[in-house]
Amino acid sequence: MFKEKASWVKLPPLEQLGIVVRDIDKAVEYYEATFGWGPFSISEVSLEGCLYRGKPTDVRLKMAMAQSGPIEIELIQVLEGESIHSEFLREKGEGLQHIRFTVDNLDDILAEWAKAGIEPVWQHSMPQIGISWAYVNTDAIGGVMAELIEIKQV
Repeated sequence: MFKEKASWVKLPPLEQLGIVVRDIDKAVEYYEATFGWGPFSISEVSLEGCLYRGKPTDVRLKMAMAQSGPIEIELIQVLEGESIHSEFLREKGEGLQHIRFTVDNLDDILAEWAKAGIEPVWQHSMPQIGISWAYVNTDAIGGVMAELIEIKQV
């Protein structure tokens, strides 16, 4: 048994599950029919200048979003480019890739976590719309990364 102790990581409640898939249309059909999730909203996004393992990269993703109570379900299909999602698909196949938390102080949290060896592996900032995010290497135990996102009013 684990001893009960206070966590040094202070995060708000979990708000999203991110699932990497090979074929988003088949995945949407499956999750709607099997779990009753949906309706899904499907979109494509091109992200330029993301930092992936310290190097700039451009990526194009197809994403589907739906709500399951307070939890957002995000399905992600990589269309082009290298990202943490394409790496996950190559190394592990389809599945739960990340859990997401919205934070008010992304830079402060990343600086604090860096002291414990928890580093960003994929990140991007879009100041024109007030969004910054980072996927961090929390997957050593359990295989799931954490995504931290900060949303500011612009």
